[in-house]
Amino acid sequence: MKPAAFRYHAPRTEEEALAILAAVAPEDGRILAGGQSLMPTMAFRMARPAHLVDINGVAAFGLLAAEGGVLRIGPCVRHAMLGAPLVGGPLGALLGTVRRHIAHLPIRTRGTFCGSLAHADPASEWCLVSATLGAEMVLRSVGGTRRVAAAEFFQGIMTTALAADEMLVEARLPLLAEGTRSGFYEFSRRPGDFAQAMAIATFTLDGGVMSAPRLGLGGVEDRPCRLPAAEAMLDGQPPSAALFAAVAAAALPGLVPMTDDPHRLRLAETAIIRALSRAAGLPE
Repeated sequence: MKPAAFRYHAPRTEEEALAILAAVAPEDGRILAGGQSLMPTMAFRMARPAHLVDINGVAAFGLLAAEGGVLRIGPCVRHAMLGAPLVGGPLGALLGTVRRHIAHLPIRTRGTFCGSLAHADPASEWCLVSATLGAEMVLRSVGGTRRVAAAEFFQGIMTTALAADEMLVEARLPLLAEGTRSGFYEFSRRPGDFAQAMAIATFTLDGGVMSAPRLGLGGVEDRPCRLPAAEAMLDGQPPSAALFAAVAAAALPGLVPMTDDPHRLRLAETAIIRALSRAAGLPE
């Protein structure tokens, strides 16, 4: 199939883009950056926006910089740019690991980080990264700017706090402290398929025990989530296979899977254990 008819707009500045979006939002106007989620739904006519606002000509939207303890990511930064050599340190290492699990090379080359967040697919790797690390989203419209924490930004399956006339103009990921260990595990039926369960774990080791642990789970519930009770079980403890198994088992009763598939909780348990094991350097 082919997309339904739409009007194409190509602003050259952020102000122009916001003004156009404000005008076309009542007619389901959409932002086009990478288009790797939007264009397939348009091709199947599952989405029929009357207007597309192509922001690729806005130079400022290519922002990718580490400043003030955060990594600032503009709406035209591609998946392939996240990780070495453009992003260094422990955060760059984590992003580089996660990036390899996103779909296929053409999508990683064209798709954008902020576009993935705005689409809010529960199986999105970047949504999980943002929720786990406590990212902040900068939302802007002609009416002003507001900042929204990841925990409030993701509101359900492909549902966010973005208003129709707002644009996600920047995502801010906290930089990880030197020495931070990280682990990521994802299960999908085939390479490039949507994740059925995935987990991220980060912590530092001080005197042989874990500190500042973060643990997030995605692909299971209708949005990515941190697991604070599990983090509390990890804090101050030495890493071990027995502890990780206990943490994963304790996390399961509080989960509300998107489907009643009994295997999804098993996959969640495995994902948590393997992410923690990879962060600790333990055998899986």
